[in-house]
Amino acid sequence: MDFAPAIVEKLREQAERHREITESLSDPAVASDPKRFPALLRERGALEKANELWLRLEALIERRREGEAILAEDGDPELVELARDDLVGLEDDEVDLDAEMRSALVRDEDEDRDKIIVEIRAGTGGDEATLFAHDLFKMYTKYIESRRWKVDLLSASSSEVGGVKEIVFGVKGAGCWRILRLESGGHRVQRVPTTESQGRIHTSAATVAVLAEAEAAEVEVEDGALRIDTMRSSGPGGQNVNKVESGVRITHVPTGTVVQCQDEKSQAKNKAKAMRILRSRLLDAERQRLHAERAAERKSQVGSGDRSARIRTYNFPQNRVTDHRLGENFSLEQVIAGKLDALLDSLEAMERDRRISEL
Repeated sequence: MDFAPAIVEKLREQAERHREITESLSDPAVASDPKRFPALLRERGALEKANELWLRLEALIERRREGEAILAEDGDPELVELARDDLVGLEDDEVDLDAEMRSALVRDEDEDRDKIIVEIRAGTGGDEATLFAHDLFKMYTKYIESRRWKVDLLSASSSEVGGVKEIVFGVKGAGCWRILRLESGGHRVQRVPTTESQGRIHTSAATVAVLAEAEAAEVEVEDGALRIDTMRSSGPGGQNVNKVESGVRITHVPTGTVVQCQDEKSQAKNKAKAMRILRSRLLDAERQRLHAERAAERKSQVGSGDRSARIRTYNFPQNRVTDHRLGENFSLEQVIAGKLDALLDSLEAMERDRRISEL
């Protein structure tokens, strides 16, 4: 079969990059660089599959060339028959390899990340929006626990009615970025609030941002680029609360990005958590910039994590959840209980098909 030239060229480029990185890693200057070496190792690991597929492609091309050469010579009948049989079997191998190449080339370069940061913020809807934001947090927590991933609460701001104005938490587990990255966007709820005496349905909203957690080596932040302010904590700190300035607010001056943490009694712990969030937001901003540049050449921006896009509606009276990207409905009872596999699998399949169509 004839492999698509665009796919062959992309695979060749990735295999060549794999070779370049492998050579670089043997350079003592690179091996001793604490920032560059881990980054190159991660990049090479992400290219291992592409390199393997390229070697298999070269082997199949050579097999076909040799088989067709034997048939063209029309020599020894027994040898010709063997070559003909090999070419028949080769067709199946080529079809399988073509499917594998397409799948490998549409993988996100960060798909193997196992640490993310999730930010949930209440939107329009007042107190009801904060309750909905808290419901989303519980929904994701149940799902994360079912996957046996780890949750690390980084920051939370509660409302007077028991909801959350904003909550930020880390997740660690194999595949967490690949599986949850498409949850970024606007989430809307339609239901009768507990405070509504007339039984009227209200519409409220919350936003979810799923960020790949940045390693220190990935995002270099100069001390001079930061403004660090301390404050008296308002979190659960016992006698420490309102007496010791353990709360930390970090401002990244070049971008204006602000992160605040005050849940821990220790200023050092709050600063460490704030830096985790800050690095991840800066990495996400760079990812968004690069995606926008690439998307300028494409019609679709599905999968960009656009925070302004309304992606899902939770309709309580009708017991359904509608994902607007899929155009499909799911059981609200199941989704709120954290049983998200069917929904997330459909989103992943949709994203894979989109990427394949753009190869």
